[in-house]
Amino acid sequence: MPGRVAGRSLGRRFGWLWAAYAVSSFGTRLAFDAFTMIAVLLLHAGPAQVAALAAAGPAVGAVLAVPLGPWVEFRRKRPVLVAADLLRCAALLTVPLAYALGRLGLTHLVLVSMLVAAADITFTAASGAYLKSLVAPGDLLAANGRLEATTWTATMVGPPLGGSAVGAFGPLATVLADAVSYLLSAAGIRAIGGTEPRPERPDAGARLRAGDLLAGWRHILTDPALRLLFCNTALVNGLIMATAPQLAVLMLDRLAFPPWQYGLAFAVPCLGGLLGARLAPPLVARYGRHRVLRTAGTLRACWLLGLAFVMPGVPGLVLVMTVELGLIACVGVFQPVFATYRLERTPDDLVTRTLSAWSVTAKTGMAALTALWGLLAAAVGPRTSLAAAGALLLLSPLLLPRREHGAPHRRPEEARPEKARPEEARPEEARTDG
Repeated sequence: MPGRVAGRSLGRRFGWLWAAYAVSSFGTRLAFDAFTMIAVLLLHAGPAQVAALAAAGPAVGAVLAVPLGPWVEFRRKRPVLVAADLLRCAALLTVPLAYALGRLGLTHLVLVSMLVAAADITFTAASGAYLKSLVAPGDLLAANGRLEATTWTATMVGPPLGGSAVGAFGPLATVLADAVSYLLSAAGIRAIGGTEPRPERPDAGARLRAGDLLAGWRHILTDPALRLLFCNTALVNGLIMATAPQLAVLMLDRLAFPPWQYGLAFAVPCLGGLLGARLAPPLVARYGRHRVLRTAGTLRACWLLGLAFVMPGVPGLVLVMTVELGLIACVGVFQPVFATYRLERTPDDLVTRTLSAWSVTAKTGMAALTALWGLLAAAVGPRTSLAAAGALLLLSPLLLPRREHGAPHRRPEEARPEKARPEEARPEEARTDG
């Protein structure tokens, strides 16, 4: 039954959200690095061009998403989620169409990447707020753990199948599959049903103000725990993503790994992410959230440097898989604990703006680091650029909170009585079979 794991259910409505997330995650992982493969294999792009493709689209998309956070905050979240899915579907469908017409180029890929990035940020921000209304507060870690486990399951299954599809039909086939997955996700979110009250602004009747654009960042930067985690995750995720194009060029071009091996190298290690996500709740129960955050956050910084030593053939494939296994297992533990902690420290009327600000900054940082590492790789080669990223990542644990922080401080205007949950989101229903 959707929403049930090990005999425990988080409700039918969470089950539909989970199913929609699963199908879109599988489609995304099936198309793992599809744009990079299209650029390298079909458009014959070099390292700098691949890095520019990976950086430009998400950066512009992040800028476009800035005003969407305040706009979405006080609107019903389910229609926004459906619209974001449909936009991503439509944008991706233009890629195989342009190729069929002989008009596909790097500029087109950048434009599609830009639209998908803006929709990604909007979807992530709205889904976080929607999730908080679907499950009881005590079930947030379990819900985030299941979503994280789904991510790694899709990542484990998707890339090897995508690599095989690329080998048989070319990378455009995986882009088409990704587009269809967003269409199915939109249908799943529509099936959630129920009524969703329209969120009310604290100052009812007021229009969107310039200050609303900065409310998410203001909340993050004034909260001592979130401020450190904000800097830490931006640096870690940025460096990991910045090295992806360089590793793709190194493996697919310089070392001549076939696409199916490239996909396999990132699929098998996802068993570590699945295990980490399942272990996160019991680890928190036994050792406490702060210790788990610090330990997993520190360990996830120790692996990336190993990718600088990848070599041709089976030894190189085993090395990449080992490094990725260690990295992903640590991320699998860290991510659901961190995501739950961030939701718990954010007032309900700031969730969308906070998650939007976080995603905008993360994607902008990834784009900047990806572009910078593209220039570095063009100057010194992809292998040296991987080593530089791994060495810098070793400093990231300095940005983890060193102590447990108490409840977040609320400004006087935010200290309002909690609004009653809508009837369909009662805590007791979240513990039933729905």
